[in-house]
Amino acid sequence: MLQFFDDESMATPIPNHGVDPRCLHAQAIKKHVMPTPQNIAFFNNLITLYSKSKLHSSALRLFHSIPCPNTVTWTSIISASANSPLACRLFLAMLRHPRRPRPNSRTFATLLRTCASLSDNSIGLQLQSLSIKLSFHNHPYVGSAFVSLYCKLKDLSAALKVFDEMPDRDEVCYSALINGLAQNHRPLDALRCFVEMKRECVASTFHSVSGAISAASKVAMLEQCVIVHGHAVVTGLDSDVYVATALVDGYGKCGVVEEARIVFDEMGVEANVVGWNAMMAGYAQQGSQESTVELFRLMERRGVEADEYSFLAVLTAFYNAGMVEETEIWLNRMKEYGLEPTIEHYTCLVGAMGKAGRLEEAEKVALAMPYEPDAAVWRVLLSTCADHGNPGAAWRMSERLLEINPSDDSAYVILANAFASDGRWEEVRKVWAMMRGNGVRKEAGSSWIEVQGRVHVFFAGDVRHPRRDEIYTKVKELMVEIGKLGYVVREEEERKEMLWYHSEKLAVAFGLLRGVTPEGKAMRIVKNLRICRDCHEAFKCISVATKREIIVRDVHRYHRFVNGSCICGDSW
Repeated sequence: MLQFFDDESMATPIPNHGVDPRCLHAQAIKKHVMPTPQNIAFFNNLITLYSKSKLHSSALRLFHSIPCPNTVTWTSIISASANSPLACRLFLAMLRHPRRPRPNSRTFATLLRTCASLSDNSIGLQLQSLSIKLSFHNHPYVGSAFVSLYCKLKDLSAALKVFDEMPDRDEVCYSALINGLAQNHRPLDALRCFVEMKRECVASTFHSVSGAISAASKVAMLEQCVIVHGHAVVTGLDSDVYVATALVDGYGKCGVVEEARIVFDEMGVEANVVGWNAMMAGYAQQGSQESTVELFRLMERRGVEADEYSFLAVLTAFYNAGMVEETEIWLNRMKEYGLEPTIEHYTCLVGAMGKAGRLEEAEKVALAMPYEPDAAVWRVLLSTCADHGNPGAAWRMSERLLEINPSDDSAYVILANAFASDGRWEEVRKVWAMMRGNGVRKEAGSSWIEVQGRVHVFFAGDVRHPRRDEIYTKVKELMVEIGKLGYVVREEEERKEMLWYHSEKLAVAFGLLRGVTPEGKAMRIVKNLRICRDCHEAFKCISVATKREIIVRDVHRYHRFVNGSCICGDSW
């Protein structure tokens, strides 16, 4: 309720729901109500109401008409100008004002959110100094805003320092750090923070739960997604649209689109476009273009307006399937929706053309699109050239990629693989020598598998695992078994055994050990790089020899190996 003061200074409550602030302001002017210290609260609320009604210029004009603004007045107009440089300029004016109004916790929190949106660290550091001077740095509201700011600026050490120094950490503080760690490629730390929050008996919120689910999905930790899902059900947060959307995204990224669809269907009419996009992206990563398009059309029938991410999911599905004509059709359809394709959308078309072997056309599209080709575009072209046994074109694409990023190890690795597939081992050695000469180091390939809530990480030729002897024995057994099914290592003799002990083979061997992964349960392995062609062929045979379903999520997409075949159709 807004308090409206008439000319006799009698307070009359006026509801602010659905009320046009201009009407309230007009009534005040008509009754000659002036902003004085006695009724300043009315005008402070009016500034806020103007802001909520998207009438920012009117809010600013009203503010300038107030001769005696107090801290709440300044904070109201700063909040009305949040996420714009004007908020910072107003704060400086506040500090320089003759009355010296002292900022409060809300003032700091609003300014820090503005700094985060503007990615401006210089003002953030000054605000931290001022907050310490005014003893606001320990306030949970302000501390949470500082954590969010530093996470946004990717300064996690500063965010953790602020968090650790806070004497009283509430659910907002924990939520800020959990989401910040998840968004900055520290998913395991985000999950540890969530566990710590529960040990401290701090209440869960939809922010913290959705952040924990997002963290688990980034490393495809299905068991953790299920655990947090159960916690959401117990706390009643599973019905929240943000949590439900995070679950759809999480289950999709863990490769269980059936579970994702169950959660999505339970959302019903509450699902917004983000939820629809998450479900479509889950299907797209599985290479199921039929389900992706079907869901897109259902979304249209439900009256949900598609955005650029909706089309990106559809285009990704067609790209993964190598369907060029459909990719072109849907790229053109974007303009019918008033959407301009971005470079990510064009990359899908370039990739689809490359998969189909139309390498020259793909390169022409890359050069003709209304954007300067980035590293992702040239990397896609480089990969498709290597896949189609065209090392000459691959060499040209690698040069383009290295022009953008001379330290990109994938340019050397994919090019070397292209020469290796053609049996040109001398050129392979030259590529590796060039890579070493330029001081570029290959990113170490790693794979991990989650067992009973614990993640086991493997590197190629890894001997650190306590069950390494059993694992290596299992790998040798598998190589003998799949050899009977026609698996052959197509490499030089000295490299043959090295391929046996690639990280993903070690992970699958560990998953197959008795008592680790129950029979009938699909094994889920995550790889930080693209799965190599030899491991891909081996896994198809392993799925037959062991009669097990194996799901591998590499940096590009999902691979589901069942009965000797993969859903990717041997193209990725």
